[in-house]
Amino acid sequence: MSAETPAAVGQFTRRRLQFRGWRGARPFWAGLLVLLGGFPIMYFPYAHLQFGNLTVAMATTAGAGSLIIGVLLVVLGVSLWFQKHVRVFAGIAAILLALVSIPVANFGGFIIGFMLSLVGGALAVAWAPGEPVESGSAKGDKGEGGAFEGSGGDSASAPSLSAPGGDDRSGTSPANGANGRHSAG
Repeated sequence: MSAETPAAVGQFTRRRLQFRGWRGARPFWAGLLVLLGGFPIMYFPYAHLQFGNLTVAMATTAGAGSLIIGVLLVVLGVSLWFQKHVRVFAGIAAILLALVSIPVANFGGFIIGFMLSLVGGALAVAWAPGEPVESGSAKGDKGEGGAFEGSGGDSASAPSLSAPGGDDRSGTSPANGANGRHSAG
């Protein structure tokens, strides 16, 4: 087998590339952080931590509240993976639940769950779907000097964005005096 011979794509490589495509089309890391942030919030109030012979029980009256907050964060993390259109709602809800977990769930799961949920919620709100990649022929063919053909100094052939009848559909061009303000009449 030489260096020029393409290797057959195996099952593992194909699944890995499918997962990469799936992961790239949604706020995957935001969902993972929110999901992971829910576990310490709901675990620590029910855990009995042992340091040598010393047992520390963190069970409080707010144990049910921390369980609810943790489960909601896990559900929000999973919904970010499978329903990407709810990313803003899930991100804001994750941020609010992380903030509520500070007084309710032992300082937000000893700050670990709080920070993971807070960062994950912020990533979910900030995530935007990417634009599909266009092929090189759809963008235009490059000429001799690397410039696109038809993009020369001839400005009369290109439609003017500020002229009436151009591509400007916002109605805010300086030519019509609108300046971004819409009239009600």
